[in-house]
Amino acid sequence: MYKKQRPPIFLIALCVVCSIFALVCCTIAYVRMFKADRQLKDSQKTLAAQTEEMDTIKKELKKADGKEKEKEKAEQKKEKTPSPTPTPSPTPSPSPTVSENTSTPSPAVSSQQVPENLSANESTNQQPQAAATGGHIIGIDPGHQGPHVDMSATEPNGPNSSEMKAKATSGTSGVYSGLGEYQLNLDVSLKLQQILEDRGYEVVMCRSDNDTAISNAERALLAAQSGAEIYVRIHANGADDRSVQGALSMSPSPSNPYVPHLYTESQRLSQTLLDSYCAATGFDNRGVQYTDTMTGINWSQVPVTILEMGFMSNEHDDLAMADSSFQQTMAEGIANGIDTYFGQ
Repeated sequence: MYKKQRPPIFLIALCVVCSIFALVCCTIAYVRMFKADRQLKDSQKTLAAQTEEMDTIKKELKKADGKEKEKEKAEQKKEKTPSPTPTPSPTPSPSPTVSENTSTPSPAVSSQQVPENLSANESTNQQPQAAATGGHIIGIDPGHQGPHVDMSATEPNGPNSSEMKAKATSGTSGVYSGLGEYQLNLDVSLKLQQILEDRGYEVVMCRSDNDTAISNAERALLAAQSGAEIYVRIHANGADDRSVQGALSMSPSPSNPYVPHLYTESQRLSQTLLDSYCAATGFDNRGVQYTDTMTGINWSQVPVTILEMGFMSNEHDDLAMADSSFQQTMAEGIANGIDTYFGQ
């Protein structure tokens, strides 16, 4: 009688292996599809959050621009209104026209000129030490941000500007010290904050750590909205030529398309802080330079300056600025400049 033969054992094993392999492949495919779907949903949520954030910033910038225009209109209206005082006020000398690319500072404003942020009953000949009790509000921006914070998104270079620039960067770094500029700026700014508060000032810090994501435009608006009378931006420099050293400051030019009305006081602030800083540190004084391309300057609503404390590409400047005790000297020099500014 015919007896049915059983399939060889290796065929059974082959079938089992193929079945397991197919099951594994299906499982892997399912897991990948699940992860891809999850990543897609996360990306959509992130995109929605970023869109909402951008809309909020645009509204804030538009609101700030509107306030600035209202302020300008009010000032123009005030200028047109005849003064009730019969005694004519002295006519200020005209501001010099300076090219944006020139590096030679214009002459400092006379020390007898009363700055706009001094009250009418403050004497123009008061000594710098008296400013320490004046209760002035100082805005300090420790330039740049930690490299781990993504600030690559863009924002307008100025109110109603079509030119877009990155919200912030991490800056340069010490060629010899290895110290990041973002950290140097923060270290000096925190020391400056303490010195100013000890002298009786109120200080508005645009950032106090390396983790907070805040753009250059947002920093300028924060300082103004917090009542700051001046806006001091702390930075350090770098150059391909490692022999270049010294400090310089930056001010908006008289022809700045966004804040031309801030030129006179910004130039005086820039010159005063730079002179005091160089006197304290012994660094070369490279003068005041004029720029209309910096977002943090173009969005400012009060007199503003960028202090480039030294060149991190130069061995002398870099190693000196990386020293904590010397940073105290740097901060004291800046604070002395602020005293002088309000004391004039």
